[in-house]
Amino acid sequence: MPWDPIKLNDGHFGTWKQGNGQALIDQVDQALSVGFSHIDTAQSYGNEAEAGVAIRESGLARQDIFITTKYSGKDGLDIPTSIANSLNNLGVSYVDLYLIHHPRLAVPDIPTAWRQMEALKEKGLVKSIGVSNFGVTELEILLASAKVKPAILLHPYVFAKQEPIIEFGVKHNIVTEAYSALIPITQLPGGPLDKPLNEIATRLNAAPDQVILAWVKAKGAVVVTTSSKKSRLEGYLSAADLGTK
Repeated sequence: MPWDPIKLNDGHFGTWKQGNGQALIDQVDQALSVGFSHIDTAQSYGNEAEAGVAIRESGLARQDIFITTKYSGKDGLDIPTSIANSLNNLGVSYVDLYLIHHPRLAVPDIPTAWRQMEALKEKGLVKSIGVSNFGVTELEILLASAKVKPAILLHPYVFAKQEPIIEFGVKHNIVTEAYSALIPITQLPGGPLDKPLNEIATRLNAAPDQVILAWVKAKGAVVVTTSSKKSRLEGYLSAADLGTK
């Protein structure tokens, strides 16, 4: 299945809205067991500890799992304190990708916050650093003084709005990651995508959710998605094959 590795500047399971407790542990364990290798969580999700339990119980080597978490400004804590807490919650010595969850969290300003992120990378606490929900203006401010370029995120349901961000990323060799790609199906059915999605799905003998994920991949973005159902997770992984048809 051609979900190809992507090298950052310096088939992915998200835990947003998946809650916490044993149910979340079971869902992360299930995702890892069917072949997902990227676990995405965040300080604000409140489930880093559960994700860590599932990762440890999986029996997989640390280097075989890509872990993303995010600085969400929880409890007013700063970036250095927050990453220390996240690492403790996850039970690991480093994360593969650490993101500033929103530009409003870059205090006192974007350049200063980004220097703190770069310092985490220099210390080996994070392998790569990035941002979430930043627009072109915020990215321009960041790049003006950055030593390390970030990864950025895409929301496909408003692609027309996000296209300038995607083009900016391509121009500056910044990887784009797509979250909530399945919103047109899971939360907003009946929208303008229903007809073309169903037509394409019929033609390819695939499910509409597979079509969306294949579309995101075709745009050159990394996909992060989630489900509590094993069959859907398996379908998401096989969606990459649609690009070969």
